[in-house]
Amino acid sequence: MTTRSRLLVLFAAVSLLAVLAGTAVLRAADRAAEKDRVQEGGPSVGSGPVSLTAGGERRIAFRNMAWGPHRDELTTVPADRPDGPRTASGVSCLRFHAAAGTGVCLQSGGRAAVLDASLKEVSAHRLAGLPTRARVSPGGHLAAWTVFVGGDSYAGTDFSTRTSVLDLRTGRLVASLEEFTVLRDGREYRAADVNFWGVTFTPDERGFYATLATGGRTHLVRGDLAAGTVTTLRENVECPSLSPDGTRLVFKKRVPGLPAEAPWRLHALDLASGRETPLAETRSVDDQVVWTDAHTVAYALPGDFGADLYTVPADGSGAPRRLMSSALAPAFLGPR
Repeated sequence: MTTRSRLLVLFAAVSLLAVLAGTAVLRAADRAAEKDRVQEGGPSVGSGPVSLTAGGERRIAFRNMAWGPHRDELTTVPADRPDGPRTASGVSCLRFHAAAGTGVCLQSGGRAAVLDASLKEVSAHRLAGLPTRARVSPGGHLAAWTVFVGGDSYAGTDFSTRTSVLDLRTGRLVASLEEFTVLRDGREYRAADVNFWGVTFTPDERGFYATLATGGRTHLVRGDLAAGTVTTLRENVECPSLSPDGTRLVFKKRVPGLPAEAPWRLHALDLASGRETPLAETRSVDDQVVWTDAHTVAYALPGDFGADLYTVPADGSGAPRRLMSSALAPAFLGPR
């Protein structure tokens, strides 16, 4: 091989290496960009530190539903900029709630993870089915979760649920509220078809409200954790959520004449008077609402990428408005 030929081969090899190196750099850049890519027109999502204590700034923590590498991760945004850039934690949750620096994260693989303020796992518990509801008490000392153990929709009748309550102060786990004694019309009630879901804790963290289903009907119940009892209060109440002052419940109610696949309307119940008020949201809401403050509730409705969050006044006035897209299971952190 002549010197000229050797130089041509060397030049070709160097050129090929340069092309390969450039391609590698471009691919690395693409991969880096992919880490923070979301669906077109969606929110900006990037990795960063996430805390369940908001400090002086009020924040919203939620399950991010935006398509991209951070989908399903526990994510936060400032409460006054819900459409702003999102900070993703790397912790994935199917259902989530938090209060007073304690979080409960229901995960794929059948785990309920209790998290501290820095998202460190404090304890983990086995789930018996598909996660559907999660709640933390106002003081952060109690956690509850509900799973489906058969069926996949409250709109049907062929399903069963299991609701657990964990006391973080003692470590006591009530694996199923079906262990509690049911009091109905002043008498102990027993039935094979009893199901519970949708726990919401009282401000004193001694009791709770929830839904009990039996005999094809749903009932609002008040639970006493120390006594291990639940007492039925009224019918046709599902997924109650107690106001911060403990005086009102917002819940979903089946309304006669609505389609079987979309049977609910949100209502508020004044616990002292028993008066019910329909809220301004006229769409069927299959969710347990969260109080954003003393006057407003937030909830999820189906969206283009799984779910979007909306708010509506809790007194029946006003109109619903979109809070943020591609989000689910919010918790409002910091001062109300």
